[in-house]
Amino acid sequence: MKKFVNDPQQFVAEMLKGIALANPGTLKYVPEYNLIMRSDAPSDDKVSIVQGSGSGHEPAHVMIVGKGMLDAACPGDVFAAPPMDYVLETSKLLNSAKGVLHIINNYTGDRMAFDMGREMAEADGVTIGTLIVDDDVAVKDSTYTVGRRGVAGNFFVIKAVGAASERGADLDELLRIGNKVNSVTRTMGMALTSCTPPAKGSPLFELGEDEMEMGVGIHGEPGRRREKLASANAIVDELLEAVVSDLPFSQGDEVALMINGLGGTPISELYLLYGYAHEQLTKRGINVRRNYVGEYCTSLDMAGTSITLSRLDDEITELLAAPAQVAIRTF
Repeated sequence: MKKFVNDPQQFVAEMLKGIALANPGTLKYVPEYNLIMRSDAPSDDKVSIVQGSGSGHEPAHVMIVGKGMLDAACPGDVFAAPPMDYVLETSKLLNSAKGVLHIINNYTGDRMAFDMGREMAEADGVTIGTLIVDDDVAVKDSTYTVGRRGVAGNFFVIKAVGAASERGADLDELLRIGNKVNSVTRTMGMALTSCTPPAKGSPLFELGEDEMEMGVGIHGEPGRRREKLASANAIVDELLEAVVSDLPFSQGDEVALMINGLGGTPISELYLLYGYAHEQLTKRGINVRRNYVGEYCTSLDMAGTSITLSRLDDEITELLAAPAQVAIRTF
């Protein structure tokens, strides 16, 4: 394994410290709970939005804490749900007069941790709403979840409710918006290589030089099938067909299109995939109105991609276009 690592057990803590030091005045690091939070949070003028999940999916979720996005993120170790006490203490620290919103990717460990943390926080007087993200069309169930997994589509849910929260929306309104966005968002991913967690020191699974995994999960869960490596266009065709046919998306729909890198895919290749995907959607009469190309929800150093579509209406379009300020900056 060749990685920039000291003690693998301190990998997450050292990453979080770096994020906080790179964002002085805007982010605060609470090491006891792996917590990255806005320095100006909580505010009684807005609902506090909290996400957790495991580490290893950066920039999700600790690098999208900021104005117009998350108010806090309390991840567990790499590919591990946060402990219940992280969720509890984060909820208490972020408690606002307008309440706290938990956004949970649909994995068994995440849901258990957040359910227990919510129950204990509510016993302490914290008002909490819960959104479940389950946009992955690849499989119904996996060893990590019951039902569909939450993957890169969580970005659209976070962005929409984050924008609405900044405008003063109450908890019920955020739940309505978040569930609405989740209901019109679909994703499927694939892998060209495995990934290597620092504490394991070896790949999670093996792929032959001429193999790829279609429908892979962001923790390396098995996908729909393993098959021979295909051309970029053929890969996009299969991913798009799975996504478009699931909702289904129809001629005349306006959509946001995301080509997400899983951590080890060059940006040049992601734009290559985007160009063909955009063209194929146009041929279907589906209009791409917003586009996202880059790394949003990764799997450490996995070479691969996922395609996400979210059906737009006036409300969702306005919320996705609202300004946001997070740790990852553009120039």
